[in-house]
Amino acid sequence: MKKLLFLFSVLLIFFSFVKAKHPYHVGSVEINYNQKSKTFEITGRFFLDDLENGLNNKYGKSLHFNDPKFKSQLNEALKNYSAEYFKLKGNNKFLNVGFVGYEEDHESVNIYLESEKIDNPKKVEAAVSFLYNLFDDQINIVHIIVNGNRKSEKLTYPNRYLFQQF
Repeated sequence: MKKLLFLFSVLLIFFSFVKAKHPYHVGSVEINYNQKSKTFEITGRFFLDDLENGLNNKYGKSLHFNDPKFKSQLNEALKNYSAEYFKLKGNNKFLNVGFVGYEEDHESVNIYLESEKIDNPKKVEAAVSFLYNLFDDQINIVHIIVNGNRKSEKLTYPNRYLFQQF
C-alpha cells in the first residue's frame, strides 16, 4: 500500500508540471525599415504551441505546425490572422502589409510580413495584438528600427497601440 501511495504521489507531482509548458505568454515583433527597398520588414516570433492554439481558437480548426500536410492551411490562416492582429502606419498613412511566409522549429514560429513602400518614415504607428484572442496576460515586445535607431516598447493586453517618432 505504501508503494502504491508513493507511486501515486510521484505521478501527481510529475503531471502537475507537464500542463504548463511555459508560464508566460510573450511574443516579439520587430518592425525594421529597409532603406534599400523602402519597406518595413516585420518579423513576429511566438511560442509554437501558443500560436497554434491561437489559430485553432480563432478559426475553429485543428491546424498543426511541424506537420507538412498543414503547410498551405497554415499559410492562409497566418495571412488572415496577421492582417487582423497587426496594422501599421507611417507618416500618418496606413500601410498595406503583406504576408511573406513563416518558419518554424519545434518550439517557436517566425512570421514574416512586408509593408508597401514608404519614403523616409518619421512617425511610425502600430497596432499589435497577436494572441490577444487567446490570452488575457499576453505581452508583445515591439521593436521599431528606422535608420539604425531602435525604439522598443512592451504592450501588455489589452494595450495594442504604440507610436514612435524618428
